[in-house]
Amino acid sequence: MKLVIASDHAGFPLKEEVRAHLAQSGLEVLDLGAFKIEPQDDYPDFAERLGLAIKQGDAPRGILICGSGVGVCVAANKIPGIRAGMCHDTYSAHQGVEHDDMNVIVLGARIIGSSLAFEVVDAFIKAQFIVTEERFRRRFKKVLAIEAKYMCGDGSTKTA
Repeated sequence: MKLVIASDHAGFPLKEEVRAHLAQSGLEVLDLGAFKIEPQDDYPDFAERLGLAIKQGDAPRGILICGSGVGVCVAANKIPGIRAGMCHDTYSAHQGVEHDDMNVIVLGARIIGSSLAFEVVDAFIKAQFIVTEERFRRRFKKVLAIEAKYMCGDGSTKTA
């Protein structure tokens, strides 16, 4: 599986560790930055870069990292088709994919250590969105309907 990964300055050290872990596991990883610690960078820029890379087909899934995880998660979820979830445990990491077709996992570098981050990311990567139960299909269709209701084709929002 090919993945995209990005972080702001606060997530940079953990991003480098996660990227190395993934490469060591034999996965292809497209690094979208940050490429150094630059305290003046802005997390929305990296969230948008990663979300657009997924939408353009550069990779089916991505990993976003900032200090808390909250900022990049909020920003990424503004992009139609991106379903980002902040996960600091393995259950949420695989369940988010299996039930909700989560395509971006978000980590908070100030919240999670590298060993647990590796386990969480591995659970995310191994999970597949194969919904067999009607209740999960119904719920996922409702999520997509909400997105379609409020998002225009150009990515702007509209009122209901």
